Order: sequence, then structure tokens, then C-alpha cells
Amino acid sequence: MRSEAQAIVCALRSHGENGAIVRLMTKEQGLIAAYVRGARGRRMRPVLMAGNVVQAQLSARTDTQLPQASAELVHSRGPLLSEPLPAAAIEWATVLTATALPEGQPYPRLYQALEGLLDAIEAAPSASGWGAALVRYELLLLAELGFGLDLERCAVTGGNDNLVAVSPRSGRAVSSAGAEPYAGKLLPLPSFLREGGAASWEDIAQGLDVTGHFLLRDTLTERSRPIADARARLVERLRRAGSLA
Repeated sequence: MRSEAQAIVCALRSHGENGAIVRLMTKEQGLIAAYVRGARGRRMRPVLMAGNVVQAQLSARTDTQLPQASAELVHSRGPLLSEPLPAAAIEWATVLTATALPEGQPYPRLYQALEGLLDAIEAAPSASGWGAALVRYELLLLAELGFGLDLERCAVTGGNDNLVAVSPRSGRAVSSAGAEPYAGKLLPLPSFLREGGAASWEDIAQGLDVTGHFLLRDTLTERSRPIADARARLVERLRRAGSLA
């Protein structure tokens, strides 16, 4: 069995003396794990950095065998890894993708959203230009995995006006009138998640609070909880950048 695909490098785990198991996000096949010989060598290390786009050739004798892969660099985001905020964002987005998604299932919308997020991180002069895209990516990932939030109508009144909060239990929006009896118990709902448009630093922070709550509750099992540290580092840096803006 042989196949070829353009892919985003999401994670790398050492295997053997110089090889590694690399997790690649592709548009047609979703997340793929493959063994890359010499992955930790001088030539391949810069190619297999998280966030890079590669052209991967995969081969396996059977459907159940871990495929072997070779990879050629299509686009490098290596220079961004020397910048703390972009590096933390790339680390989190790729490790979340590699950890939360099942292998071998196509998620074309997630692939396009991850590609768009990484492009935004690369192009924007500051995190205020890509923070909203990160929140939307996390929101889409929750939805694609069956944990989507209902932000269209109020869970209390049934209306769709003045939606200002999210129930941390149901994941449904709550209007300003419906939220009054539950003051202090709801998550703020930034308007950009419903209406689109630009997001302020405060909006981004509130959006990350919403998606972070449901990611930790619904998608990150006890085994994968350690990756939440990467997200915590990113959120802390974003809050710090926002306070200095």
C-alpha cells in the first residue's frame, strides 16, 4: 500500500536510535501516524518541526501495519519557533490536533482551519491578529468531535437576542435576562463567536476561557491532560501580551 499527501506536522515521538513516529494532519485521510527513519538526524529535524507543511510518501504492507514515511519540506514555519507567542500557539494547536483526533478519519474542515490558523500566526504582526482564529479552531474541533456548543439561542428563554454567556454545564448560550439568576456561574460569551469580526484582547481571553472549559471536560482524558500545560503557557502569555497592549 502506497499513498502520498500534503500534510501538516503535528507531533513527533522518538522511536529507535534515530527514527521517530510522526503524526501528520492531512486533508483526505485526517491524522496519520507513520515511522520516519532518520527523523532526528541533522537533515530531517528542520523538516519535521511542528507546524511545517510537508509532502509525505507513505507505504505499508497491510492496513494494520504502522506505515513508513519519507517527507519533503513544502513550507517551513521554523523561524516562528524563536518567537515565544507564535511558538506557544503552534505548539498548542498541533499537539491538540495530534492528541484529540482519532487516526485515519478525515476532517477536511479541521485541516483547512488548522492551515488557516497557522497562516494567520505567520502573517499577523501580533497575537491580536490570530487569537480569534485560535478560539474558532478550538470551537470547531469540539464540534467535529461531537461536543459542539449551541450559541444560537438562549437556554433559558429560547430567544436569540442579547446572548452574553455560556452555561458551563450544557454548553448553550444564555441571554442577559436569562443570566441574571445565575450570576457568577456562567462563562462570558464574546460577541465575535456569534457575529464574527475583529476581537479585542478581552474577547480573545473570554473565548479561550469558554473553549478551554469544554476541551478539558470533554476531549482531554486523564492520559492526555499533561498537554493542557502547553495551553496554560499560551493563555498566560496571551494575557500578558494583552495587558501590555
